[in-house]
Amino acid sequence: MKALIVWGGWEGHQPRECAAILEESLRTDGADVTTSNETTAFVDSDLGKFDLVVPIFTMGTIAREESQNLSRTIREGTGLAGFHGGMGDSFRSDTDYQFMVGGQWVAHPGNVIDYEVNIVDTSDPIMDGITDFAYHSEQYYMHVDPSNHVLATTTFSGEYCDWIAGVVMPVVWKRRHGLGRVFYSSLGHKAAEFQCEPMLKILQRGMRWAARQ
Repeated sequence: MKALIVWGGWEGHQPRECAAILEESLRTDGADVTTSNETTAFVDSDLGKFDLVVPIFTMGTIAREESQNLSRTIREGTGLAGFHGGMGDSFRSDTDYQFMVGGQWVAHPGNVIDYEVNIVDTSDPIMDGITDFAYHSEQYYMHVDPSNHVLATTTFSGEYCDWIAGVVMPVVWKRRHGLGRVFYSSLGHKAAEFQCEPMLKILQRGMRWAARQ
């Protein structure tokens, strides 16, 4: 498998450190990994040589030709996988990118808090053996595509915004974009969170699933 990691954007999400963790994980899984800290990597005419693209680029900007080439490449069969704001809040002004991802971050009431992740599709191989688990991070409130295949959710207590009490929000999903597979997990605010075994296992399996078979 050939994988491309493109990292950058807001430093608060520690993109360099997170990219290093995923690069090591993918290499351990036998992947040939290329990394870039420029979105110009997306405009490569040979982008389709990669089986998987992993964006880690919170609150960045992307040129129209970069976005179009990335979307076309995924539609033609390259996989896309990522986490938290690195993929779910990458390019706020690019709705084509958000359409491909299947969602966009809009809020995290209470900022870093304790909450629970609930597994809703225990039959999916990505979730094999994983049960509900406690998590300490930003609880992402997202605008999501109803066509997503949701694998895990979280429920908002209403402690920080009473009008969303009881709202069940997707945390992990997978979907298709043309011929390409797309995987997303909203977990992973900072690099230290990769020490959470179920969080890391879900992301590793998701990347493997999304990669061109």
